[in-house]
Amino acid sequence: MSFRHVIALAALCGAGLAMAADPPATPSAAPAPTSAGQTTGTPTSAPTTQPEGSAKPMQTEVAAAVDTSNDNAAAKPGDAAAGQSKATTCAACHGMDGNPATSQYPKLAGQHEEYIARQLALFKSRQRENPVMLGFAATLKPQDMHDIGAFFASKGSLPGVADQKLVARGEALYRGGNKDNGTPACMACHGPDGRGNPGAGYPQLGGQYADYVSAKLKDFAAGKGYSPDDKGQIMVTVAKGLNDQDIAALSSYIEGLHAADESRTAAK
Repeated sequence: MSFRHVIALAALCGAGLAMAADPPATPSAAPAPTSAGQTTGTPTSAPTTQPEGSAKPMQTEVAAAVDTSNDNAAAKPGDAAAGQSKATTCAACHGMDGNPATSQYPKLAGQHEEYIARQLALFKSRQRENPVMLGFAATLKPQDMHDIGAFFASKGSLPGVADQKLVARGEALYRGGNKDNGTPACMACHGPDGRGNPGAGYPQLGGQYADYVSAKLKDFAAGKGYSPDDKGQIMVTVAKGLNDQDIAALSSYIEGLHAADESRTAAK
């Protein structure tokens, strides 16, 4: 597949790096801002990562409790106020406002409503395997998923930090890709400041914990998509040319990436 074809493919399908109860980063200094986005900081620590679907014991138990009634009913746009109470159980891992206290869990603050709702639906249907998230999603109706998505979308993602030693390589890959091995630029889908594209289904990446991003990229590079559909598999194609050094640099750069307007990042 040519570099041009990979770019085209990435522009047509959704790429997924966020949302779930699995892994991720610690701070320090700050490099210079880039043109359309800023990147801050120094390195992050790395807790142990457990891949999605690695622990399956409770799946059969939860399967019996999965409520599929009205799953085909059309959901209205999410209500953030309604979503606040529905997201109470999410707070234990992801924080009250979607900014978890530990990098063991991904940030949900500022993530797009549709993206969160879709991931919850995938967890519930077990197309995206994660026993922990299956347990939380099992009883949610489509409207609940959108309300929860709207609540987290209304919050501001706190900016992270990046390792200055990795910024140059990370920025080159994020903004320009690698034409030699067919790796497209991340910003083609996820935007120059990592805000993603909600209409196309591309999630927000900017500020996400480096450990979480790294774990997902390693899964993708190893051929493991997060779901069997096109949107869940596209990153397998995109990431196949990344080596461990590329992944480390990209993950660190993404954690330090944020919009130039910092007022957006203040938790509401």
